[in-house]
Amino acid sequence: MSVAAGAVAGAGAEAYPRIVAALIRITGDWTLAEDCAQEALASALERWPRDGVPGNPGGWLMTAARNRALDTLRRATVERRKLRDLALLTDPEPAPPEGDVVDDRLRLIFTCCHPALALPDRVALTLRTIAGVPTADIARAFLVSESAMTRRLTRAKTRIATAGVPYRVPAGPALVERLPGVLAVLYLLFTRGYDADGEPAFADEAIRLARLLHQLMPDQPEAAGLLALFLLHHSRRAARRDPAGNLLTLDEQDRSRWDRVQIADGVALLARAGDGPYALQARIAACHATAPTAADTDWPAIAGWYDRLVGLHPTPVVRLNRAVAHGYAHGPAAGLTLLAEARSGGALDGHPPALAAEAELTARHGDLDRAAALFRAAAEAVGSEPERRALMRRAAALAG
Repeated sequence: MSVAAGAVAGAGAEAYPRIVAALIRITGDWTLAEDCAQEALASALERWPRDGVPGNPGGWLMTAARNRALDTLRRATVERRKLRDLALLTDPEPAPPEGDVVDDRLRLIFTCCHPALALPDRVALTLRTIAGVPTADIARAFLVSESAMTRRLTRAKTRIATAGVPYRVPAGPALVERLPGVLAVLYLLFTRGYDADGEPAFADEAIRLARLLHQLMPDQPEAAGLLALFLLHHSRRAARRDPAGNLLTLDEQDRSRWDRVQIADGVALLARAGDGPYALQARIAACHATAPTAADTDWPAIAGWYDRLVGLHPTPVVRLNRAVAHGYAHGPAAGLTLLAEARSGGALDGHPPALAAEAELTARHGDLDRAAALFRAAAEAVGSEPERRALMRRAAALAG
C-alpha cells in the first residue's frame, strides 16, 4: 500500500462517520450523505498520490464531501435553507471543534438505535453508518447475502424517514427510555467482535463508541458501566488463544499479557458506574481481571454480584453464570443445585455453555467420566470451531 493510500485509509476510518453524521444532520438524506462521503474517499485516492497528502486529511475529506453535497443539492434545486446551512460547514483548516462533530455522531447513534427499528436492524445500521463497516462484511456477520443486507439497510433508513424519527439525542424521560436500547446495540456490537469467531474490528468500534457515549453523557452510570465492561473483557484479548489459535480458559491464560492500562481504566470507571446490569457485569469482570492468579479469584464476591444481577436481569444465561460462580465459591454441589434450577422449564436445553458448565461442576464433584461425556456433548452442540476444539481438549484431559 502506498503512503497516500495508507493516509486515505487512516483518515477515512476516522473521518467517514463524522462526515456522514454532519451531512445527515444538514440534509436529512442518508443516501446522499453516504454517497458524498464515499466520493470524497475516491477523490482522495485519485488526487493525494499526485498532489500529496494534505496537512489535515480529515478536513480535506469533509470539504470534498461537503462540496459534492452542495453540487448535488444545487442540481436538485433543494430549498435555500439547506444550502445555506450546509455552506456553514466551512473548510475545516484548522479542523472544526471536536465537540460539534462528536455531537453529530451521538445524535446519529440515537437515530440508528430508535425503537421504531427492530434490534437486528439497529445493529446493522449502526455498523454501516457509524462504524463505516462495508455492507458485505455486515452481511457475513449476519449470515445473509450482501443483496439481502442492502435491502435491510434501505428499509431501515426508509423507516426512519417515514416515521419522522428526529435526528437528536432525546432529553428527560425520553433519554432514560432510549439509552438502554443504545447500550444494548453497543453490547451486541462488542459481542460480535469478541466471540470466538467474531470480527475484532467490531469490538474495537464498540469500545470507541462507548467512550464517545460516556464522554458526552458522563452523568449516565450505565454508560460508564458498559465502557468498563468492554475494557475489562478486552484487556484479555491478547491472551485468549495459544500459538496454535486454540481458545484458553481464564486459568490457562498468561496474565502478564493482559492489558493493565485497560484494566486500570475499567476499574476507575466503576466508581461512576452505579449498580445497573452492565455495571454489575463489569464488577464481576473486575474480580477476574485484578486477581494475580486464577487461585486468587474472589469467587464469593463474584457469586454475590451475580446474586444482585439475577435480581435485576433474571435471564437463563445470568442464572447459569450465577450457578457456576456459586460452584466455585461454595462448592460444586451448590453450583449443580443452582444449575438445575436455571435449567428448569427447558430454557437451557441443548445450550452448549450450560452443558459445559455442568461438565465443569461435575468434574469438580469427582465424576470425571460423566464430565468428559458432557464436554463432548457440548462440543457437538457448539457452532464455533475454536470453542469445539477447546471443549474436546477438556474432555480428552479428563479421559486421560
